[in-house]
Parts: sequence; structure tokens; C-alpha cells
Amino acid sequence: MPHWSDYSNGERIKILRGSELNQAALAELTGLSIATIQAAEQDKRLSLPTLLRIAGALGVDTSVVLGQQEPRRALGQDDRAMMRALSHAVHDTAAGLAPSVEAPTTAELGKATQHAWELYWQGRYAEVGAVAAPLLRSAAARLHEQPSDVRAEAWGIVADAYRISAYVANLLGVRDLAYAAIGHAQHAAQNAADDLRTALVMSGRSWVCLRDARLSEALDLAERSAAGIEPRFSRATLDQLSVYGAHINFAAVVASRLGDKDRAADYLSQSNATGARMGREYRANGTLFGPVSATTQAVGVNVSLGQTGKALTLIESIHDTAALSDAARHRYELDKALAQADAQLWDASLDTLESALRSAPHWARHQALPQVIMSKVGRASTTRLRRVAKLVGTGPGAVGFPVATAKNAL
Repeated sequence: MPHWSDYSNGERIKILRGSELNQAALAELTGLSIATIQAAEQDKRLSLPTLLRIAGALGVDTSVVLGQQEPRRALGQDDRAMMRALSHAVHDTAAGLAPSVEAPTTAELGKATQHAWELYWQGRYAEVGAVAAPLLRSAAARLHEQPSDVRAEAWGIVADAYRISAYVANLLGVRDLAYAAIGHAQHAAQNAADDLRTALVMSGRSWVCLRDARLSEALDLAERSAAGIEPRFSRATLDQLSVYGAHINFAAVVASRLGDKDRAADYLSQSNATGARMGREYRANGTLFGPVSATTQAVGVNVSLGQTGKALTLIESIHDTAALSDAARHRYELDKALAQADAQLWDASLDTLESALRSAPHWARHQALPQVIMSKVGRASTTRLRRVAKLVGTGPGAVGFPVATAKNAL
């Protein structure tokens, strides 16, 4: 499979343009003639002004068109435009530039934040990013207008908006923006003097580190964020239990990536106890947790630890995942497919994977785990392999993005 730098400039423009834009549409977006676009794609002529206009219209840096940097994995033109707008919102607000928008009320901002989280739980990450940019600017405008002695609530909303932005950037592979946004979220959460928000941000930073293969740092952050909010079960609220359960469960995930079976098992035990105490799935502060979440996420932990038998036993005990968010349910299906692949249940694994990809194509295109599953599947139906490979995007013609692994595909 060729690397991005192996293509010519013209070929890279064609790939970035994709099937969603023809040459005439790109010409209209750039203000260039069709002949100029054709010349660029045929590697006949690409002046600096033309390069700048094409890169801007496609929503990428000029370095991507020139092959010096690979495009973000699974990002179409709309995704790239969304990420650029989100990046501008994050950096502009962090720099203290006064937003040129009317400041909504804190109640209105709260509703907008809840809407963003609902989209996130549904796995509609591109839509979340499109909402996050104006949400962040509006939250910054409200903060700017608040008297200095009553800014805690506004700081909390700003922290949430930065955290949402960081999550979108992390999922779409824009790691530098994810680090920047989660750092700004930490500053805002500290100004809000909110322990739960501070812990949530620390856990978010742990997730960014995990996806960047900084496993030791990720585990340290995950453990500290969970320890900082561990509640007394006898008087803990559902909000507290939900946030703590999600944190301790994530600590188990990170420990499993490091191969620490004892630590992962200890955290899973605490996670199960928290879920049992809650008795049902509960959403709070951008998290969803409960007994079903504890069990389904334990499948992925055991798969990561190479404990395939335990994972399959857990899968047999799970009969209803309707209480989970759409994104959590689809993620469980990928963990299930991976367990089946490890058990050499080739066709069953591909059936599970295909079902997940077809039921949530917009969510699946931002996931790296399908590539990992495909790499593990061996003796299966050739017809089924080809069909699923096409859905995953690993067949002929796929761009040579860095290979995902079970360690960084969370």
C-alpha cells in the first residue's frame, strides 16, 4: 500500500477532493477556472496562489497537498472544514480574543452543552464538532460579560466546551488540538472550582495520552482523577457514582493496555461494585455509567489482556445493551468482534463487525479498531472478507494511513 508521500501533488488533490467534489465544484469553491484545477491534478501547473486556494477549499494545510504531512484519517472535506473552524474557536478563545457573538444566558448555554453531549453519545462526532465551535465562542462571550466575582458557573461551561472540543479532536486524530483544548479545559475547570469537572478533565487528558501511546502517563492521570473523586457509597449521589464509575472503569482500560492484570482486575471489581450500587445506567456531566457499562467495558479490558475466555464468558452473559448510548453499544460490538477473532471464530467475528459498521457508518469511519480486527481475521469466507474490507476501507485504493493497533485504537 503506497504512503501519502508516494503520490504526486495532483494525485493527492484528487484523493482529497474525493467523490464528494467534482472538478467544477472545486473550481467554484476556489474561484479558479476548471482548466486550472485540471492542470493542477494532471501535475502540469501548480502555482503558490493556486496551491493556497485549493488547500483552503479542501480544508487542509498546504503541507498535506505537498505530501509533507498525511491527511487526518477518515476525514472528508466537511470534516476538515469543521476541524479548522473548531481549531480557530479553541485558539481564539484561549488567546482572550473577545468573541463577536451575543452572549446567551447560562441556562441557554447549559441546554446547548447538553445537546452537544447527546450528539456525542450518539457517535455523531462531526456534528458535535460543528456545535462545539459556536458553543465555545458563546461560552467565552458569557464569561467575558460576567462580573469577575460571579464567574464560576461561566467558567464551568467554558470547561465543558473545551472538553467537548478535545474529545472531538482526539477521536478524529487531531492530537495537537486535543492536547491544546484539554489544557484549556483544565484551566477553566480550576477557575470554576469544581472538583468533578477537574477530575473529568484529568480523565480526558488521560485518554488523549492513551491514544498517543503515552501509556504510563495515561495510567497515572486516570488513577489520580478517580482517586480524587472517590465517593462514600452510603451517601453518594447518582451524579457522583456515575462520574466515579466511568473514571475507575477507564483506569481499568489503561491498566489493561499496560498488561497489568492485577491492577486492571482491581479496578474492574470497583467498577462492578459502583454499577451494582447504582442499579441502572445514568448520564451526568458528559458521562454514562451503570451496571451494563461496567460489564460491556470489561469485555474490552479482558480482550486487551489476552483473556479471551473471560471476554467470551462475559459476552454470553450480556443480553440487552439498549440502556447504553449508541456509541457505547457500537464500541461493545467491536470489542465482541475482536474477542471472536482472537478465539478464531472468524466468520462470527466478521458478522459482528459488519453489523456494527452497517448500523453506524458515520460513527465507524472514525474508529481504528475495525482495522485491528481485520488484521486478526484469518481463515474466513473470502467473499465476506472482501465485503467487510470494503466497509472498513482497507481494500484496494485505500490511502496508506498509519496502521492502528489494539493499544491505540480506543
